[in-house]
Amino acid sequence: MLPLPILLTTLLCAFSSTALTLQHEHAKQLLPRAGSLEQITDFGDNPTNVGMYIYVPNNLSSNPAIIVGIHWCSGTAQAYYTGSPYATYAEQHGFIVIYPDSPYEGGCWDVSSQATLTRDGGGNSNSIANMVKWAVEKYEADEERVFVTGLSSGAMMTNVMAATYPDLFAAGIVYAGVPAGCFLSTADEKNAWNSTCSQGNSITTPEHWAAIAKAMDPGYDGPRPKMQIYHGSQDTTLYPQNYYETCKQWAGVFGYEYDSPEETKKDTPLANWASTVWGEKLTGVLAGGVDHGIQIQGKEDMVWFGFT
Repeated sequence: MLPLPILLTTLLCAFSSTALTLQHEHAKQLLPRAGSLEQITDFGDNPTNVGMYIYVPNNLSSNPAIIVGIHWCSGTAQAYYTGSPYATYAEQHGFIVIYPDSPYEGGCWDVSSQATLTRDGGGNSNSIANMVKWAVEKYEADEERVFVTGLSSGAMMTNVMAATYPDLFAAGIVYAGVPAGCFLSTADEKNAWNSTCSQGNSITTPEHWAAIAKAMDPGYDGPRPKMQIYHGSQDTTLYPQNYYETCKQWAGVFGYEYDSPEETKKDTPLANWASTVWGEKLTGVLAGGVDHGIQIQGKEDMVWFGFT
């Protein structure tokens, strides 16, 4: 029989090892199951009660990339999960998809209050940023490959996320949105509609738009996410002028000469669609004859995000 001190030491070591194993197993159990859309109810500070849903692929890469996919007005996280191709591509490329869910009746996003238009200001943008930080930590994700995209109201929020948290994202793709700050409410209302902006009457210079975006994270002078902007030429919900104003904004941010793009390509990526390249960090695509229901270009998105 072992002497009592040695026996106690052996038992303590065994207990500690077992406890660490159980803690590890418990931590794994807390993570959402792979291959289905799962809700996360505790991802940290959530000042506006935004819902978080996540898709973790069965084929998860080590140090995976993350795409944040933000739904449209009247939409939900579930609707964007089923109505966009990102979960399918996640299985091919091993990345994680985060689907935020609007807390408001009607399903739009707050892109109008000072809270959401300010880094760590306690708005929707703050909640979404905390989802990203949670996922990066839990999955040891690649912080250099976090991307954001959205449609309509989700596109507006995509521009806001790129402006308020420029260090968090490597790239963004905007489908039928408006410039960051364009929906600003003079009464500081959350989730307010701005008809002046939606109808394309908020028109200013690239420099002014850039200043609006930069003021959302004042003092930041580091790298910013590259941006790709899609819009339908016949959009009567968010008028096509918003395409031009959004491109102005990011051209101003990146220091490109808006009136002198590097290249314009016809029938790209589809017939009657025209792509304008200002530089490696900004491309705009105006979809000829397309209304507000613009189609997500999944394959092109994978190229912009660097998966293919």
